[in-house]
Amino acid sequence: MIPPEPQQQQLQPPPPAPPNHVVTTIENLPAEGSGGGGSLSASSRAGVRQRIRKVLNREMLISVALGQVLSLLICGISLTSKYLSEDFHANTPVFQSFLNYILLFLVYTTTLAVRQGEENLLAILRRRWWKYMILGLIDLEANYLVVKAYQYTTLTSIQLLDCFVIPVVILLSWFFLLIRYKAVHFLGIIVCILGMGCMAGADVLVGRHQGAGENKLVGDLLVLGGATLYGISNVWEEYIIRTLSRVEFLGMIGLFGAFFSGIQLAIMEHKELLKVPWDWQIGLLYVGFSACMFGLYSFMPVVIKKTSATSVNLSLLTADLYSLFCGLFLFHYKFSGLYLLSFFTILLGLVLYSSTSTYIAQDPRVYKQFRNPSGPVVDLPATAQVEPSVTYTSLGQETEDEPHVRVA
Repeated sequence: MIPPEPQQQQLQPPPPAPPNHVVTTIENLPAEGSGGGGSLSASSRAGVRQRIRKVLNREMLISVALGQVLSLLICGISLTSKYLSEDFHANTPVFQSFLNYILLFLVYTTTLAVRQGEENLLAILRRRWWKYMILGLIDLEANYLVVKAYQYTTLTSIQLLDCFVIPVVILLSWFFLLIRYKAVHFLGIIVCILGMGCMAGADVLVGRHQGAGENKLVGDLLVLGGATLYGISNVWEEYIIRTLSRVEFLGMIGLFGAFFSGIQLAIMEHKELLKVPWDWQIGLLYVGFSACMFGLYSFMPVVIKKTSATSVNLSLLTADLYSLFCGLFLFHYKFSGLYLLSFFTILLGLVLYSSTSTYIAQDPRVYKQFRNPSGPVVDLPATAQVEPSVTYTSLGQETEDEPHVRVA
């Protein structure tokens, strides 16, 4: 038993703790059959362990499912962009990004503007305006470079080189967020990349390696540059939503993204915009693109906070396959069994990566902690059923007002 704390001189001292508590970490549970004075019976300890395993399995499935929702949104973005560029000859990537940033501005930046105190828009700008200015520029150019690369290199090259975002995110998370990985994480990442290689091979076999390919070196460098900027943006996003807030991140991205994309649109794309043959179909495609893009930006911080930037980027590898499966019916793409093999290989890699949690460098046991590790201790009766809540990748204390439970 944990010895009781010495009582302080108070007007109303807290009541003494009853004999039954619930523990902070799995490893602090007394071993079965040890008889070491633990207040829980062997069956109770086994029940707690079993519930923890259920929570871990549930968290793994949720993280994989949330990542696939993001992939479906990117599939919608890809399909609408393809219709705009190939069927209506509307090559306006900056204008499409501008529409998304305007929506973010109208929803989230205005929300910050009406808040009071330190969360007000002006207060945030006074403290860290230049940081968000850099982040907004990085986010805009990441989108632009990858879209621009389609004019110079092949689809297969883009699919493969776009995976460069994964090592970028891992390295930045390692050095700046102090996240540490285990062998199973690296195994899952390798399996996911093998799945992408399988998909690229299938594209070559069925003759789907479209793209001008007139200057592959320039196109490949554009993809690598875009992937690097994506990695920086994603890790920066993870840091902000864990230490500050999702609304602040999206509001500032909307503000500076709209500003910079508006300037870039006026300089580089105004002539292309005038050439667009506007009608209700093109308008509907722009609306569909903007809705999917806005949903992606709004939902991604939720998924990153639930999982991590690395997990999200691994999940997004399936987006090209969803686009391909839709293209089988919409654009009459040729099918290969390797596409299915690629899809399930990537899913296997995601399951492997999500099967265990990462941890923080300062405390290798963080991945075993329950939510709110510094919250108040709540005593539980002996008959209470404890449902542990496990935080997967925790960079800080959770903000939910959940009672902290502890087992002697």
